Amino acid sequence: MRFFCIALLLLVRLSVFAQQDSLPPVQQIDTVGQNGPKVLKSKEAIEKDSVLISDYKIISYSRDTIVLDTTLTIKKEYKYNYLRKDDFELMPFANIGQPYNSLGRTFSENTFYPQLGALTKHFNYMEVEDIDYYHVPTPMTELMFKTTLEQGQLLDALLTFNINKGFNASIAYKGFRSLGKYRFNQAQSGNFRTTFNYTTNNKKYIVRGHITAQDIESEENGGLEDRAQFEGGTPDFEDRFRIDVLYTDATNRVQGRRYFLDQQFKLFNYKKDSTSKKPTALVIGHEFNYETKYYQFTQTEQNNAFGEDVFSEPIDDRARLKTMFNKLSIEFSNRVLGKISGNASLYNYNYFFNSILVTDEGIIGNQLKGEEIAIGGTYSKDLGRLKLDGSINYNILGELTGNTFNTSVQYIINKNNLFFGSINASSRMPNFNYLLYQSDYENFNWQNTDNFEKQQIQNIAFGFDSFFFGNIKAEYSAIDNYTYFASSEAEQEEIDNGLETAFVKPIQETSTINHLRIKYFKEFKWRKWALANTVLYQDVTQDTQVLNVPQVVTRNTLYFSTDAFKKAMFLQTGVTLKYFTSYNMNAYNPLLSEFYTQNREEFGGFPMMDFFINAKVRQTRIYLKAEHFNSSFSEPNFYAAPNYPYRDFVIRFGLVWNFFS
Repeated sequence: MRFFCIALLLLVRLSVFAQQDSLPPVQQIDTVGQNGPKVLKSKEAIEKDSVLISDYKIISYSRDTIVLDTTLTIKKEYKYNYLRKDDFELMPFANIGQPYNSLGRTFSENTFYPQLGALTKHFNYMEVEDIDYYHVPTPMTELMFKTTLEQGQLLDALLTFNINKGFNASIAYKGFRSLGKYRFNQAQSGNFRTTFNYTTNNKKYIVRGHITAQDIESEENGGLEDRAQFEGGTPDFEDRFRIDVLYTDATNRVQGRRYFLDQQFKLFNYKKDSTSKKPTALVIGHEFNYETKYYQFTQTEQNNAFGEDVFSEPIDDRARLKTMFNKLSIEFSNRVLGKISGNASLYNYNYFFNSILVTDEGIIGNQLKGEEIAIGGTYSKDLGRLKLDGSINYNILGELTGNTFNTSVQYIINKNNLFFGSINASSRMPNFNYLLYQSDYENFNWQNTDNFEKQQIQNIAFGFDSFFFGNIKAEYSAIDNYTYFASSEAEQEEIDNGLETAFVKPIQETSTINHLRIKYFKEFKWRKWALANTVLYQDVTQDTQVLNVPQVVTRNTLYFSTDAFKKAMFLQTGVTLKYFTSYNMNAYNPLLSEFYTQNREEFGGFPMMDFFINAKVRQTRIYLKAEHFNSSFSEPNFYAAPNYPYRDFVIRFGLVWNFFS
C-alpha cells in the first residue's frame, strides 16, 4: 500500500507542476486603461476566439463523429491496455503483446474478403476501420504510456493539427516492447500512421487518406515443457524465468503497409430553404486501398513439436499478400426518400509463396491470384424515433466471395430507453492460410482451393438499452462450412509426448453450427460507490465439438469515486473480478500463429482480481493497477491456453495525457 500511495503522489505532482495541458485561454473584453482606451471586443468576437473541448472532434471510418473525451470513467479503465480496447471477451497470455484466446465469439461482423491469416498477430494490427481522422481548432497531442513486464514500455503518441479550417492532419506512433517473465518470450511492435482530411469552403469536395506501417513481432517458446514446475509450488520456480520451455529459437511476425484514399464530390446540394437540415444532394465517391502484408515464422533448427521432417534448415516460412481495392459509388439523399447509394468495386489480390511444391500426394501451388468484381448498395432513413439502415454486396466475378446482406433498425422509445435489432448474412471463402500454405516443415503444406466451400453465416440480433435496466443484446448465428484448425491425426502417444502441434491442419465442418450469445451490462450507483457488471452467456449446438467457448463470462467492478485536494483531482479506486467457466480452451500453434480446437482437457474456472487506483488532474488520467493480485494466494492453475499460463501478480502504472496548443 505504501508503494501505491508514493507512486500516485509522484504522478500527481508531476502532472500538476509539469504539464501545460489546459485549453487555450478564452480572451476577455479589454477595458479602458491608464494609457487610454483599448479596443473593445464584441460578444461575437469573444465567442469566435473561444475554444471548447467540444471543438476537438474525432471522425471514424464510417464518418461518425465524437467529441474528444478527457473524462475518467470505468469504461476508460477497461480500455487502458495494450489494445486500447475493452478486452472483456479476451484471455491474454503471460506477456504483453502475446496472443489472446477468445472467450466470446460473434459472427455478425465479417470482412467481405478473406484475410491473410495468422490471426493472433492481428489483435494489435490496425485495419482501415481502426484509423481515426481529426478536426481540431488548435494542435492537440495525446500521450498514452504504460509499463510492461521487464525491460520495456508501451507508448502511444498522437499529434493532430490543422493548416486551415478545412485541412486537418495527424501523425501517430505506437511503440511497444516487453521481455516477459518467462524465457524466450519477448514481444515488440510498432504501429505508425499518418492521416489527413480536407473539406473545401463550399463543402462540395471532401477527401481523406492515411498511410500505415506496422510491424508486430514476438519470440515463441512453445509454452511449458513440464507443467509440474509451474503448478507444483516449488520456491525455485516462483521465478518464472527458471521454468523450462519447449523451444528457444522461434520467432513470428507480421508486417504491413497500407495507402488509403477516400474522396467525395457533391454534384449538387439543393436546399428548399435556408432552414432545411436535410437538403437534396447527389454525391459521387471513390475509395482506394493498397496494402502489402506478409507473415514470417523463423526457427534456427528443426523441432519435433512441428514434425520430424523438414525441407531445409534454418526454418524460414513466409506468406505474402498484396491487395488493391477500388470502389466507385453514387449517393442520392433527400428529406423524403432518405439516403440511398449504389457502388461497384474491384478487388485485386495476390497471395503467394516462393516456389511450387511437388509431393507424392500431388502438386501444391505457390500462388492464389485474381480479381473480384462486386456491386452493392446502402440505404438509410431517419424517421424521427425510428432509424433504418441496410447494405448489400453481391459478387459478380471471382471465386473468393459470395454476398453480404445487413440490415438494422433502431427505435427510440424515450430519452432513457432504446430498442435495436439487426439481420446479417454473408458468404465467403475462409482466410488464405486455410486455402494454401507452405512451410519448411513437411506437415504444414496444403492446398484446399478445390475441396473447401464458402463459409455461410446467418445472424439475427436484437437488444434493449435502458438507463434504468442496463444494456442487453441477444445474438443467434447459424454457421455452415465452419472452417477451423485442429490436430485430428495425432495419436495418444504423440499427444503425451507434446507433439500434438505437429499435426495441426485446416478442417471444414459440413454440418450446421448454432451459436447463441446474450450479453448484459448494468452499472449500479449509490452516492460515491458504483458496481459495474458485465455478463456473457453462450450456448453452442453442434454435431461435432469444433466451436468451443465458455458458457459464462463475467466481470464485476466495485469502485469508489470522489473529488480530492479541493477538487483539483478526481479519484477512482476499486477492485475488478473476472471469471469464466471451465471449457475445452483452444490450443496455440506458433508456426501458424493460430489457435486450434482441442477436446482433451478443460481450463478456466479460476478468478482474476485486479486492484486499481485511477486519478484525473486537468486533462491527464493516471492509472495504477495491481493485476491478478489473488495469484499470490491461490492455486497456480490459471492458463490462457494449454501449456501457456496467464500472468502472475504484477503492478503496472501509466497515464493518458492530452494537452493543447
